[in-house]
Amino acid sequence: MKRTFLLAFALIISFCSVAKTTTSAGDKHLTAVFSYATFYERGTGSYMETYLSFDAWNLNFVKTGSAYQANVEVVILASLGDSLVMVKKYDLSSPAIASLDANRFNFLDVQRFALDNGIYNLKIQLRDKNSSDEATVVEQQVPLYYDAKRPALSSVQMMSNVRPTTTPNILSRSGYDMEPYVNDFIPEQMKEINYYCELYNINREVKEPNVYAVSYIEVLETAKVLEYTQTVQKLDRDTIIPIFGTIEIQDLPSGNYNLVVEIRNRHNDNLLYKRVPFFRSNPSVDNSIDNTPVSMTFASSLTDEAQLNNYIEALAPIANETERREIYEIITRPGLEDKQVFMYKFWVRREPLNAEGAWRQYKQRVDYVEKNFAWPKTKGIQTDRGRVYLQYGPPDYVRDEKNYVSMGKFGSGVTVNYTNEAFGLQTERTEKQGQIFYLPYQLWRYNNLPGDDANRCFIFWDEFRSGFYKLLNSNAKGEVRDVYWERRLSQLQLEEDVVGEVGDQFNRGY
Repeated sequence: MKRTFLLAFALIISFCSVAKTTTSAGDKHLTAVFSYATFYERGTGSYMETYLSFDAWNLNFVKTGSAYQANVEVVILASLGDSLVMVKKYDLSSPAIASLDANRFNFLDVQRFALDNGIYNLKIQLRDKNSSDEATVVEQQVPLYYDAKRPALSSVQMMSNVRPTTTPNILSRSGYDMEPYVNDFIPEQMKEINYYCELYNINREVKEPNVYAVSYIEVLETAKVLEYTQTVQKLDRDTIIPIFGTIEIQDLPSGNYNLVVEIRNRHNDNLLYKRVPFFRSNPSVDNSIDNTPVSMTFASSLTDEAQLNNYIEALAPIANETERREIYEIITRPGLEDKQVFMYKFWVRREPLNAEGAWRQYKQRVDYVEKNFAWPKTKGIQTDRGRVYLQYGPPDYVRDEKNYVSMGKFGSGVTVNYTNEAFGLQTERTEKQGQIFYLPYQLWRYNNLPGDDANRCFIFWDEFRSGFYKLLNSNAKGEVRDVYWERRLSQLQLEEDVVGEVGDQFNRGY
């Protein structure tokens, strides 16, 4: 799956350096956008591609002969567990330019690595060779797994240029040279999204003569499908199937979206899918909400400004980063009409045909949260349980334990010898079998979360037995993770590497 490194929400990394040489352009700060993709090749197996796009105007150019050129030292390392399995170090030179004023361009570096299946820690080091600063390092975990006998979908790549291959090169795939679009920002000038991916081994599972590639754009915050962007391709069954696609985005308003590619059978069952997030900037497109008088909308009935502040604050768990910043700014200043306008625009962006209905449905969550999770001096929407309930809706299963006791190993007792075979060392640890007393906790399970795997769980704990619960651990994407959560919940009775009964509950989801 394509991922891009970012500062904060955007997917761009900046590597700062100070030029050692003096040029007419002055000191520069190296900036680059990095992403990766994974694929499978018959006879080769799994492989990874890395993409680095450099801003030439932020590199230090030095004179080489009659031209100027920048140079970057690149080191790519891949580790599997504690083992370093791949190192590639090379110097990357920019295209030569005749003048320092001719540096307004980007250039791309592509590398391809055949690797065994596994979860890799990828480390990228970049250093401007015309700078005195040390290299900047960024790390990213990359899962790589393709089975020669099981169906799979490769990473989905956005493309900036596709042309027939004349001479095979590292950009060549399926008879075309495909230059990836290495960014998650889609500017107004781009009128379409071109993408490429590969489908593997679908003929081993589907016996029908054809499958279908369905692609579309969905709103990131709500997973709402924009039906007018949907395209369908009929595919013949084969071991490796290349999938090209184009989606028109000329009328796509500014906002956060996912490009989605699904593989379906003739019964419309979803067999495989991949998502690629991106941000579209398109200020010239009027989404028909800016000129609507607030008096003609449901928001005009929200006339209690204090209550409206609470309702707007309650939108934060489902808002994007830009909206969250606006939420926390608008609730701190007076102005009823501005808040009504914000409330209306927020919901019409999500449900243009039924903004009021979408708000009424969400308001039921807000009311439930305030009734069940509020605490003295803390609104329900400000609690961890309130935030999770608002963001994901009611859980599919709740386990509520006030005085849970189980049997397990903990504390001091009988001495046990442990041998570390790798180093030939012996250590001693003491364990005792007995009752383990857990602090009050709630386990929430969601059978399905948008953009995540099935059966995601949340553990909330009442650390001080006061009735106030905080989020302790979750396996959902982007949520709090604490490897020692059960040890804390058991009041340090469990050893660090022991999974107790509540840990088993969490792993199985009940």
